[in-house]
Amino acid sequence: MLTRFRPALEYGVALLLLTVAWWYASGPMGIPKYLLPSPQSTVATLWDWMVSGQLWPHLWFTVHNIFLGLGIGCVAGIAGAYLLYRMPRLSTYLDGPLVVFQTAPKIALAPLFVVWFGLGLTAKIVLIVSLVFFPVLMGALAGFRSIDSRMHDLAKLLKLNPLSLFWRIDLMAALPGIFVGLKIGAVQALVGAILAEWISGSEGLGYLMTFASATYKTSLLFGAVLLTSLLGIALHGLLGAIEGRLLSWKVQDGR
Repeated sequence: MLTRFRPALEYGVALLLLTVAWWYASGPMGIPKYLLPSPQSTVATLWDWMVSGQLWPHLWFTVHNIFLGLGIGCVAGIAGAYLLYRMPRLSTYLDGPLVVFQTAPKIALAPLFVVWFGLGLTAKIVLIVSLVFFPVLMGALAGFRSIDSRMHDLAKLLKLNPLSLFWRIDLMAALPGIFVGLKIGAVQALVGAILAEWISGSEGLGYLMTFASATYKTSLLFGAVLLTSLLGIALHGLLGAIEGRLLSWKVQDGR
């Protein structure tokens, strides 16, 4: 029972310690409020924005972009990984370009995406997808390459068609690797969404941070940062729950 709730307890203890350190720095240490607002004033500011209804459109916009970009990047990453797995020769030609694309600094590419795709939603989603794609691709590719060849021998005996082979054997066996890449990609999706809203946007948590910084509303700035961190924790916990549900067979087998 304790093992089941251990991640939540660890997150809770970490947040508690961080809050205590934050309170001590903003209170007894005497750091000015315009540099470090207290936890109480930050929570109060967030509460006022929630009650007034100003916060919800920004929060929904960021969450919508994260899930949309994460979903597209996940599907594209798994599809790309399966293509490279089924066509090993193709992998030798694409490894170099993929690494070059991944190592290119996304903060430098973000303005280019704005130039290419405009100031709307498309540029933001493209940035998020570009951050999610590679971790999912590498995790899924590692998962596909770890499949026992005897599973494919069994598929031949059962005369499975290519679609059934993918859904029943390859995808299920590669799920552990896919979730490793997906968890990394989820963090990248959150970072990409905030970055995109910083560069070009009129709504979202990233825009809220730039607005608060420009107007010297430090409590609102820290509140947006806090909300982003909580969103990341919730996203990681959601993926962990889905992973536990889909990989219950792996846990039961003790592997």
